[in-house]
Amino acid sequence: MSSVRKSAYQDVLHREVKKFEWTGKISEKFGENVFYEDKMREYLPEQAYKSIKSAIQHGTKIDRNIADVAASAMKEWALEKGATHYTHWFQPLTGATAEKHDAFFKPIAPGRAIEQFSGDLLVQQEPDASSFPNGGIRNTFEARGYTAWDPSSPAFVIDSTLCIPTIFIAYTGEALDYKMPLLKALNAIDKAAVDVCKYFDKNVSKVIATLGWEQEYFLIDKAFFNARPDLMMTGRVLFGHPPAKGQQLDDHYFGSIPARITNFMREFEMEAIRLGIPVTTRHNEVAPNQFECAPIFEECNLANDHNLLLMDLLEKVARRHDFRVVLHEKPFPGLNGSGKHNNWALATDTGVNLLSPGKNPKSNLQFLTFLVNTLKAIHEHSDMLRASIASASNDHRLGGHEAPPAIVSAFIGSHLTSLLDDLEKNIKAGKMTPADKTELKLNIGKIPQILLDNTDRNRTSPFAFTGNKFEYRAVGSLANCAQPMITINTIIARQLQLFKVAVDKRIEDGNGKDEAILKELQKLIKESKDIRFEGNGYGEEWVIEAEKRGLSNLKDTPSALKVWERQDVIDVFEKMEVFTKRELLARQEIEYEKYIMRIQIESRLISDLTQNHVIPVVVEYQNKLIQNIQGLQSVLGDEAGQGTTAQKGILIDLSMHMNKMQEFSRTMLENRKQANKIEDIAERAEAYRDTVKVFFSQISYHTDKLEILVDDEMWPFPKLREMLFTS
Repeated sequence: MSSVRKSAYQDVLHREVKKFEWTGKISEKFGENVFYEDKMREYLPEQAYKSIKSAIQHGTKIDRNIADVAASAMKEWALEKGATHYTHWFQPLTGATAEKHDAFFKPIAPGRAIEQFSGDLLVQQEPDASSFPNGGIRNTFEARGYTAWDPSSPAFVIDSTLCIPTIFIAYTGEALDYKMPLLKALNAIDKAAVDVCKYFDKNVSKVIATLGWEQEYFLIDKAFFNARPDLMMTGRVLFGHPPAKGQQLDDHYFGSIPARITNFMREFEMEAIRLGIPVTTRHNEVAPNQFECAPIFEECNLANDHNLLLMDLLEKVARRHDFRVVLHEKPFPGLNGSGKHNNWALATDTGVNLLSPGKNPKSNLQFLTFLVNTLKAIHEHSDMLRASIASASNDHRLGGHEAPPAIVSAFIGSHLTSLLDDLEKNIKAGKMTPADKTELKLNIGKIPQILLDNTDRNRTSPFAFTGNKFEYRAVGSLANCAQPMITINTIIARQLQLFKVAVDKRIEDGNGKDEAILKELQKLIKESKDIRFEGNGYGEEWVIEAEKRGLSNLKDTPSALKVWERQDVIDVFEKMEVFTKRELLARQEIEYEKYIMRIQIESRLISDLTQNHVIPVVVEYQNKLIQNIQGLQSVLGDEAGQGTTAQKGILIDLSMHMNKMQEFSRTMLENRKQANKIEDIAERAEAYRDTVKVFFSQISYHTDKLEILVDDEMWPFPKLREMLFTS
């Protein structure tokens, strides 16, 4: 066994469980490191507290004097928590979070210093940050980018640093992050949904979008991780022969969690709880060494902040337990990849979930209104939804029989489908009689009874209704939830606007309110019918059927990213004041660049590993076989013929696979050089997809064959069976 592989294997075999214990109730620890409302009440004067609450709830501006008071209160609280530094914590377009730490410490005279933090530093800062992706919005020599406080997401202390969630914008005011457009989209859905809610309840003054994410991940021992350059550099193994036993027995799913893993989970969950992340669920996933955690629902902006924070926590705590977290959507061939289901709903300030059936016809008509408008939005803008989760890493997962296909459809279950079909047929043209209205209301009143035991599940659907929410299952595990949430909230807000205009017009034309709503819903049910699909999304039959229905099948990232330049897409974002055309096209350029860079890095690494690691081992083993054959022939002479048949066959196979691997690697290299000469970024991305990435699987095929031909003791890298079944 190679020295690196052997050393890694020995490290893992002698690894000890690092026990983690805590005392007391978990509930007493919740949010203790967060500047929540109770902390604000304690540390802020009443006027300042009310001003900040108003900013959070209504978006009102915070006066600089109030900001000074808030900054002083935050500082005092943070110092009591052991903080020495502060940072504006933001979400640049890399997909990760960013922070620049500054000390509270300020010298005021020789040998004297104080801790200082002003309102100016709280509200806005100007980090250099010129190297973050900007899609041409910001030139490097114009390094003016600003971070600005988001009071709706509370500050927190982690690792002796006060972290202040912020937006990140260019000096022109254009968004350079995910948080700014998410806040705009949430504002749009709030206004549009409140307007529609007024048909049913005049007391509704605010609607919030909620998000509940489900984070999947793999855990790999750090020794194996460090011994696999591909896993270290790209987040996935670029080759590796599948082990005889993978996930086919389903014995890992929901199985007993090993002690070492449990202690890791207990520690990161406690860290999360202290930071106000309401993590409540943990379990084994389908693939070996794959796991999932999930919190309860929260307001969308806060939930997204918490997911990004948790991804960081997973990595930090994993290192303490000698693990490395792998968040790539498809880190191991032949095994399920990892996703991040986004469970989305709408809730009013009167305590009503708008996607949950009510107790009477009136509340159920409201439920149907938001259900049908959501389906209509998905039907009209399915390509936008697909583009929102496009990435090089998620391409490996979508449609891979553990994730939804690239064709966006919506699943609502057979009983709701039947109900919508009945509404489509039974709402009569012309003036409705009292008897017609009564019959419809009686049918609508049955919805809770229908859903009580019939909230169907369809794991192959990208966008599924699951009883009181929609679950977008195509989101990748590495993704920032903000991008799909920006898209979902924007398109549904736009549809609700159009619905409101149409219903008001019907009322003006003499229809009663309920009749106007029902007739408009009937129209939307007809128009959006093609997006509803109850069958197997993995089957080829669905691909054929979807094409007949006119649904797009954007199979890869370069195809999906073209959506952002369409005028109808730009119009939606501009009308809802979420993105300008310039901002949207800048993001498209950034996503193209990310795609190209990921494929380029993987291509370079494949060449490195095959040339510098695999080929030398294969040649060394060939020489051993040649020596063996020559030795047998020198001893046995002509009688050695049949005794060397196996060795000669292995030699031939080794040469064939090595030559093919080399041939494909060289062609891939030349194609990459040609692709790099293409100026148009979209065309370059397509060239990487069509002429570079296509060789990955071919090279991997021959490398995997070499892995099972070469002496196990000589193979240089930890094998999948070792990484996935040794802990």
